[in-house]
Amino acid sequence: MFARFTPEARRTTVRAGLLALDHGRTTLDEDMFLLALAKSWPVTGLTVTPETVGAEIRNRETARGLAGDRALLAAIGVDLDEVRRRLPPRREDPLAWRLTRSRLRPLNVTLSGPAGDLLLTARARKVVEVALHTRGTDSEVGGEELLKGLLADGSNASVSILRGLGVDVRGLAASIGFLRASA
Repeated sequence: MFARFTPEARRTTVRAGLLALDHGRTTLDEDMFLLALAKSWPVTGLTVTPETVGAEIRNRETARGLAGDRALLAAIGVDLDEVRRRLPPRREDPLAWRLTRSRLRPLNVTLSGPAGDLLLTARARKVVEVALHTRGTDSEVGGEELLKGLLADGSNASVSILRGLGVDVRGLAASIGFLRASA
């Protein structure tokens, strides 16, 4: 599935997976795609930063009673950033990762690499599938297509996070050419 991804889109997807692992998750969800995209934001003129998105995700996790591994590790004196610095650099190498669809269960898409395997949730899978199909079957998938994948489902966590940060989601979709003309 990575064959049509630009190097930046592939890096963003791997970054989303690593962020999910760092948050102690066993699956990759669409909010991690938003956080990864915020690090290399494809939309000019929008002030969404990784810090604001990360803070919003942490607030939502706290509200749901999920402390997050960073806080738990810090409580016992483990610095997660130091652990990350000591890991081999290949962990973040996009070429060491694969995005594959299960032959037996075609709705299962897995991101696999040196840091582990993450099954994409249905909403994260939708992000990837919309990104793959927004420009046709021959074009490359870039950051803008991943953003379109995030915006395709108005009820997902990423759209809710963007709204919580004061982003005009409809205006954002229009600015990247993702709204159909009204009938």
